[in-house]
Amino acid sequence: MTVAYAPGKVILFGEHAVVYGQPAIAVPVTQVKAKATVEIDPGGQGITIIAEDTEQSYFLEQASPDDALRAIVVSTLEHIGVGTKQGLTIAVSSTIPMARGLGSGAAVSTAIARALGNHFQNLGSVHPLSSYVISDLVYETEKIHHGTPSGIDNTVIAFEKPVYFVKDQKMEIFSVKSPFLLAIADTGIASPTKIAVSHVRRAWEREREKYEEIFDEIGTIAEMGRQAIEQGEIETVGQLMNENHRLLQLIGVSSPELEGLVEAARQGGALGAKLSGAGRGGNIIALVTQETRSRVSMMLRLAGAKEVIVTEVV
Repeated sequence: MTVAYAPGKVILFGEHAVVYGQPAIAVPVTQVKAKATVEIDPGGQGITIIAEDTEQSYFLEQASPDDALRAIVVSTLEHIGVGTKQGLTIAVSSTIPMARGLGSGAAVSTAIARALGNHFQNLGSVHPLSSYVISDLVYETEKIHHGTPSGIDNTVIAFEKPVYFVKDQKMEIFSVKSPFLLAIADTGIASPTKIAVSHVRRAWEREREKYEEIFDEIGTIAEMGRQAIEQGEIETVGQLMNENHRLLQLIGVSSPELEGLVEAARQGGALGAKLSGAGRGGNIIALVTQETRSRVSMMLRLAGAKEVIVTEVV
């Protein structure tokens, strides 16, 4: 049996604007993970997929073409060059909350691709799959989840490093001079990326000049955020988070629940706080220190957060 994992992620700067060619920064969240196992089924006539979290089990050949698990299995096997006529059982599970902006879909796909690559490498069939290849395979699957994905989820999760990303132009892993802490607070409200992205697109089509000006400002913040992280200017990172959140409010992707958590984090002493991901639900992130992490976490829970994760960005 071969086992592989993939972390979650949060977008630190640039969500939504990244779809329109602006830079974004995302970081891995290692406290939550997707897990995939690949096991040979000696008597099997095909591939069985087991989604443990939803208690589903089905044959690959019976799955719908728009089934994301089927898609990543098929594309990975095609890339490896072994085909789908395998006697395999592929099981997946995840501790990453779904539809909360933490990259659950990309993480599950990454874990599956990584597990399949490692499985056939162990059999001597193929060379290892690079993080670049896995990212590209997962990106194609992300189209099922998101319609027009930016590509940032698959990139940061496949590489498991902080990433500066511009769609169709560049992906750069960059250094963090001074590690910092993010508190991630879950509203408990699902936030399907595909829906939020399509709503913003319709608004952009109606008022292109207004929205492109906002996207430009968000892009500038992402550039300044990278510089601040590379120089260890953590207080500046917090200020930029607050400004990024203000701009996300302007494009209509916040919500009363998100606003309540952002305000609670700031009252608790966070250096900055913003929604993260598609918005209208999902998570907020708050920049905290060792001294403020407990108080901010408490304030977030009192404000209604269903879960609070503190992760270190290094």
